[in-house]
Amino acid sequence: MIALGFLFHPQSTNAQAIAILFARYLTLAAVIFLVVLALVVYSLIKYRARAGAVDLRQNFGSRRLEIAWTAIPLLIVTVLFIVTVRTMAFVDAPLEPRQAPDLVVTGHQWWWEAKYPNGAVTSHEIHIPAGRRLLVRLESADVIHDFWVPELARKMDAVPGTTGYLWLEAQQPGTYRGTCSEFCGVQHAWMRFLVIAETDAQFSAWLARQALPAPEAPETFRRAKCLDCHALSATDTKPRSGPPLAHIASRDFLEGDLQNTAANLRRWITNPQLVKPGNRMPDSQVSGGQVRELTEYLGNLQ
Repeated sequence: MIALGFLFHPQSTNAQAIAILFARYLTLAAVIFLVVLALVVYSLIKYRARAGAVDLRQNFGSRRLEIAWTAIPLLIVTVLFIVTVRTMAFVDAPLEPRQAPDLVVTGHQWWWEAKYPNGAVTSHEIHIPAGRRLLVRLESADVIHDFWVPELARKMDAVPGTTGYLWLEAQQPGTYRGTCSEFCGVQHAWMRFLVIAETDAQFSAWLARQALPAPEAPETFRRAKCLDCHALSATDTKPRSGPPLAHIASRDFLEGDLQNTAANLRRWITNPQLVKPGNRMPDSQVSGGQVRELTEYLGNLQ
């Protein structure tokens, strides 16, 4: 049902424009189908075989009919072209915008990273202020992904080595599901995320908290080489292969549909390949006591 969200529950001006265009196409297709169906049924009934009936005279050409069935489809296609171009002009962000992006979203195998102008970085959950149209710069760190929040925005590919721009907006506060809709590897199906729209006050408070550094990590965290793949500070701009952990406890999900609970976090630390086969995190070979220490530390990173 996530793919039908844009049609039945559009929650942004962009999604509404796309839904209206789709509904027009669907209505026109339904009308054409019904007209063709009616003509077929009429022909079957009127010209059905009857006992003693003589063959009807065949008509091998009609200039009027040929003009009609050429002009009408041409008119339909022209109208569809015009309304589609108008919708695209409204929905699409400029290819080279003059303003700085409000948000930079990067696709990784298999998670989404969101960077904000104040340096805050998060993953899996993208927070935005409700009622504001944000310019998003879309990038990929590895393979082609596709960013899609059906209720809020159009689909757009994230292609390695290039940048794309799209508008992201939610008219009302709420939580909206997004997904990667371009096959990108073994865990593509779980490359899901949430867009959380909040009031301006809630968003500003959340953004300020996300920019704060995490408490100093225990020695176990460093010995397990977690910092090789995960950042603990918004000021740490070194490229990492794993999602940031600075405020992991504030997220509802660890990834995909995996709830952020102490039990799931322990499972992930102990055997990440069992939880999400094929992911980039190696087995850290930590003891039970170390797992408890890491789980307690990460569980307090609000």
